[in-house]
Amino acid sequence: MDSFDLSDAKETPRRKLSSAVVWNILTILVLIAILCVVSVFFLIFVNPNSSLNPFPPPTLPPTLAVPTATVTPRFTLVPSWTPTNVAAQATATTGATHTPVITNTPIPSPTVVEPTATNIAGEVAFELQPGSPSAIDGAAFHPEAGCNWTGVGGQVVSLNGEAVRGLFVQLGGSMPGMELVDKLTMTGLAEIYGLGGFEFTLANEPVASEGTLWIQLLDQQNLPLSNRVYFKTYAECDKNLMIVSFDQVR
Repeated sequence: MDSFDLSDAKETPRRKLSSAVVWNILTILVLIAILCVVSVFFLIFVNPNSSLNPFPPPTLPPTLAVPTATVTPRFTLVPSWTPTNVAAQATATTGATHTPVITNTPIPSPTVVEPTATNIAGEVAFELQPGSPSAIDGAAFHPEAGCNWTGVGGQVVSLNGEAVRGLFVQLGGSMPGMELVDKLTMTGLAEIYGLGGFEFTLANEPVASEGTLWIQLLDQQNLPLSNRVYFKTYAECDKNLMIVSFDQVR
């Protein structure tokens, strides 16, 4: 009886040790399986299109690119004429000279040219100023150019006598040496004629023409604000600048 109890007591710790080893191995395997499952879920979360995902998301169709409309301007603005300063050559001075008293040089009286206007349907908002167009010596505005320039300039004035800026001024027609004249500028770009002034350069010398050139005011939609005004140009140096100015009448 005593020998039987001693063998049973020795067998019990061995069975407990074997059972603990089995459970430890099973626990490690379960932990490894859980880690693998978590890793797979993480990879699918980061990259849904992974081959590990049994239910990958559908492929999105390509995005259509809608072309953007490009506005093409009707006219290209012509920059106003910029004078070039000519450096005067220094000359030797011998002895003292008398300093003359500076006197005001009167601007030559303009030659009034009878304009020929082409009327448009309806009433226009701007009409010619009295005495316009007129031919004057361009030296009054560009003394450094002398007779090596000819052009047309003027200004636009509102009903209350203020300068009007931002209107288009179109110059068209023809003249000797230029079969087709088509230029565009804007009021306010040539302030030598006033805050609403404009200017066109026609040639590098005075050129005569018989009413083949015209000038007209346009709004921002290129709709006419005045009639086409035809005017002459002259070959004389003292008439190389045509002044064409407009007043708002309504």
